Amino acid sequence: MLIFPFAKINLGLHVLRKRPDGYHDIRSVLFPIPLRDALEAVVDENLASGEVQFESSGLPVPGDPASNLCLKAVEMIREQRELPGLRMHLHKAIPTGAGLGGGSSDGAHTLLLLDQLLDLRISAEELHTMAARLGSDCPFFLKERPQLAQGRGERLNPIEVDLKNHWLALVNPGIHVSTAEVFQGMQLTSSHADLQQALRGQPSTWPGTVVNDMEAYVFAKYQEIGAIKDQLLKQGAVYAAMSGSGSSVFGIFREEPTAPEFPAAYRSWVFPL
Repeated sequence: MLIFPFAKINLGLHVLRKRPDGYHDIRSVLFPIPLRDALEAVVDENLASGEVQFESSGLPVPGDPASNLCLKAVEMIREQRELPGLRMHLHKAIPTGAGLGGGSSDGAHTLLLLDQLLDLRISAEELHTMAARLGSDCPFFLKERPQLAQGRGERLNPIEVDLKNHWLALVNPGIHVSTAEVFQGMQLTSSHADLQQALRGQPSTWPGTVVNDMEAYVFAKYQEIGAIKDQLLKQGAVYAAMSGSGSSVFGIFREEPTAPEFPAAYRSWVFPL
């Protein structure tokens, strides 16, 4: 069985406070975009029960392979269900450390994939609990729709955001930005606009009200990331912002934009919304 984990962008990101458990309370609207990885799993009767053979291709995934969220998701299910031998293949097209949620999406979609492939009949509530254990934003990727995320990002409510007849230009400069570093280094803002109310307007009304609190820290340390936002606005974007903790930046256009002109090492995409 083959599924396609999707990426997200953040429409506004408010970092509200640091919690006693060391995490931060946030408020953000997570919006799915049509940039996808590919994840496949098949049952292999030649493997021992519970054995998993996992491989990946496409963009490199840095770090210890044992920390891969796909494998962590398999282990969570294996704690509660008996699994047959499995072969899994992940093809990465979503850059890592890019503010697009690719790893979180892969982990959440592993839960969905095994539930469907093996007819495990895991309840929606149990899937949400397992995804939240994987990572703060993993539950969002269980359903492909815009959602308001609060708490650590695991408290989700559907929200309507009308971007029909707009285009999205997405640029990733290939810089890996540590989310933990940004949380540690950024300055908290005491007041925020009403994000839900602001997003009811057209994107041309969003600048100055739909803000990402992490931009100031990231742009100061990585000036080339801030320069991407400036360039997208110069090219005619009615709204531009960094997604999550970066390093990806997106612009929203009323008409199909020409391909953004950036250094060859950058990756860029243009999507209709």
